[in-house]
Amino acid sequence: MSGQAWTPAPRRSAIPLHPMTFGMILGRSFSALRHNPKVLFGFAVAVQFGITAIAVVVIVLVAGFAAARIASVPAGSPDQGPIIAGTVAVSILVGVVLTLASVAFTSVVQGLVAADVSFAALGRKAPLRSLWSRVRPAFWRLFAFALLQGLAALLWMLAIAGAAVAIMAGAGFTDGSIGIAVGLVVLLVLAGIPLAVWLSTKLLVVPAALVLEGATLGRALLRSWRLIRGRFWPALGVMFLIGAIMGLAAQVVSVPGSIVSGVIGGVVAPTGSTDVSEIIAMITLTVLPQILVLAVQAITLVVQGTGATLIYLDSRMRYEGLDQTLLRHVERAALGASDAELGDPYAVDPAREVSKTPPPKQPAGYVAPPSAYAASGYRAPYPGQPHPGRPYPGQAPYPGQARPPAPYPPPSPSAQPAPPNAAPTTPPPTQPAPGAGSADGWAAPGAAE
Repeated sequence: MSGQAWTPAPRRSAIPLHPMTFGMILGRSFSALRHNPKVLFGFAVAVQFGITAIAVVVIVLVAGFAAARIASVPAGSPDQGPIIAGTVAVSILVGVVLTLASVAFTSVVQGLVAADVSFAALGRKAPLRSLWSRVRPAFWRLFAFALLQGLAALLWMLAIAGAAVAIMAGAGFTDGSIGIAVGLVVLLVLAGIPLAVWLSTKLLVVPAALVLEGATLGRALLRSWRLIRGRFWPALGVMFLIGAIMGLAAQVVSVPGSIVSGVIGGVVAPTGSTDVSEIIAMITLTVLPQILVLAVQAITLVVQGTGATLIYLDSRMRYEGLDQTLLRHVERAALGASDAELGDPYAVDPAREVSKTPPPKQPAGYVAPPSAYAASGYRAPYPGQPHPGRPYPGQAPYPGQARPPAPYPPPSPSAQPAPPNAAPTTPPPTQPAPGAGSADGWAAPGAAE
């Protein structure tokens, strides 16, 4: 009886463990949402609703307090100016706090999506606690990256506004200067669109590098810049289509709801109503489409994060052989290796890390030589790739078939090895006929006496 124990086949991964095509990345960005919907969809939608509800309540309270405070001051009072300035300052502070809360939510969702996709590639479905344990060390770096993006957009808008004001002030705010300023603003805004698209695409995989590699912010920026190099147009196309599809979905949800609420409101209460039930019904008809839009926005954030992480994995598979590392990790895990023995499959190998030198362009249908895979210690080929081992003379091995032992008797040491696939020059030795005895008196079992 063999001493080998039976082990089940490795669980099929939700993410293909080989370089992906454009359509595969786009399709998996949406289908991966079904891998862990309770964690990703439930968490994103719940937190989105929570932040929105808190923001609405805070804004209403602050606006009511500010209006009441200003109304309580008599006209012409010396305290009117300081009170108005303080109210405006409080309103700005509240707006900044709400913006930071929204940035923090976006950062957490991006990190959780990257962590979930990394587990899905290994055929695992992680709970929220495991995902958060992976995101927590990188949270402040994710938050800083999101703030950096917002700060860059704010500085660009301030620069445009400052240039327009300077032009108008230099010309004494004449009609001609106002026209020139407006033209400059339009030109700078149009020029900023391709710049923003280019930078956002080049830095698309920064959240994935922060979470999966534990990189610093500066190193994550550099890693994203190098990994996207050569994959810019596929990355841009995937993110553009995801944004267009989800934007269309948001419009499909919001526009009919707004039309229905407006029509019903005009029919039920064309001149307004003081009935409490009618007021509640009108508020419900107005708020319900917005709730659906918030749900679509949460789904959009998850799908975009999934697409960005898939682009990160695809780039590392193409440039750093990450697919071989993940395949080896999955197989060893199926054989019972512990997490300590397996290690982190997403750790960057300095010998394989993509450098500042652009990677060579691969022609269509390119298959890497067997030595490239043998160097990683893993012998499994890509789908459709010939087995890296030397083929048998005149016979191709089955996929996964072990090489049989050398025939008996072994070849003479002095004999020269035959070239691959060469026909044998001498016929094989003739086997004795059944029932015929050999020189030592041995006969095959069952031979006739």
